[in-house]
Amino acid sequence: MSYEMIAFTMFSSMMMTMLTGQRVFAAIGFVGVVAAAFLWGDGGFEMAFAASMKLMKWYPLLTLPLFIFMGYMLSESGIAEDLYKMFHVWMGGLRGGLALGTIGLMVIISAMNGLSVAGMAIGATIALPELLRRGYDKTMVSGVIQAGSSLGILVPPSVVLVLYGMIARQPVGQLWLAGVFPGLLLAFLFSLYVVIRCKIQPHLGPALPKEERDLPLAEKLKLLRAGILPFMIFFLMMGLFVLGITSLVESSAVGAMSALVAAWVKGRLTWRVFDRTVEQTLGISCMFMWIILAALCFGAVFDGLGAVKAIEYLFLEKWGLGPWEVLILMQISYILMGTFLDDTAMLVIVAPLYIPLVGSLGFDLIWYGVLYTITCQIAYMTPPFGYNLFLMRAMAPPEITLADIYKSVLPFVLVMMVGLAIVTAFPEIALWLPQHVYVRG
Repeated sequence: MSYEMIAFTMFSSMMMTMLTGQRVFAAIGFVGVVAAAFLWGDGGFEMAFAASMKLMKWYPLLTLPLFIFMGYMLSESGIAEDLYKMFHVWMGGLRGGLALGTIGLMVIISAMNGLSVAGMAIGATIALPELLRRGYDKTMVSGVIQAGSSLGILVPPSVVLVLYGMIARQPVGQLWLAGVFPGLLLAFLFSLYVVIRCKIQPHLGPALPKEERDLPLAEKLKLLRAGILPFMIFFLMMGLFVLGITSLVESSAVGAMSALVAAWVKGRLTWRVFDRTVEQTLGISCMFMWIILAALCFGAVFDGLGAVKAIEYLFLEKWGLGPWEVLILMQISYILMGTFLDDTAMLVIVAPLYIPLVGSLGFDLIWYGVLYTITCQIAYMTPPFGYNLFLMRAMAPPEITLADIYKSVLPFVLVMMVGLAIVTAFPEIALWLPQHVYVRG
């Protein structure tokens, strides 16, 4: 059997295994280990052991549980709910103001968590009932929450970029910095869409009644205090890192401890909150570690087969495609896979093939990490099986149907594609910050 046929058999076997409902890491790891045993005999089993040792010695992995702990502590202690009350009063007077406030809330939650699931949960439980009660169009607000929550995998500290950095062997700190401006660009484009849409169709996002907005200035200023703690935590965490005072792992420890202190200062650090936070942190961290381990094992087999060279030959020599045409095909394949897989599954399936090819084509792997993440955001919201669509259906009230959810995401998917095109055409949007914080090595 040729190497190309072996690679195709591995890939198709993994996809078939995943269709049985097995966990992502189990399907990927099982195929990788079995293929290694068939190809190299008893010594093939050592590839899984070597992958686990590589994982255990990867120092930046310590950031994973610490950032997840920080995000869940801020969520469970109700600090996110205080933030929404602040946005409610300060922005409610604008048409679509509460939707804009929700996008702002999602940006802050993303900067405190790094997972889209947390933003979705907070948006669906805190913002969505209030928006519906205020007469906002259910289709538009459903799209706002789904689009806003997707920023969690792009804005630092993005857990997905940690995973990408491990597999692509790129510095996580540079990846995080590269995600800052593209994340803010998408948030701006979402806000611009809401403003324009509500100006054309005011009934979609009515302003709050005047009597609810006319609070004394002192009361409004008091509400601003809700944003002090989250901004202080973010500054301590990312500011100290950017200034070179703390390392990446030290910054994650600062963030986790700051969130714990913030919950204590608010008087909300109960045993139930702490227990729930630790439980969720442990579950998410273990899931990601198993996925990384499986991906490293699977990727080692692919490297050994020379599958990357085969794909490179197919695209560049046999089909005669140019580098940009290959890149666009990759992004389209991500969107198609995202209709039935989550971001981590997509990355570990194609990373052993795509990432070396991207590097050989002369593209920057830090920039490509941002493109991959934005494409994942689009895939999250692409019908019929986008990850965020079903999360939203599980959390939304009965009056928001699956048809409403499908309809709600289409404008935001188009907005994301505009954002992706802008970052693709102007790589400096992603690369300027990491290049100026420290010299790329």
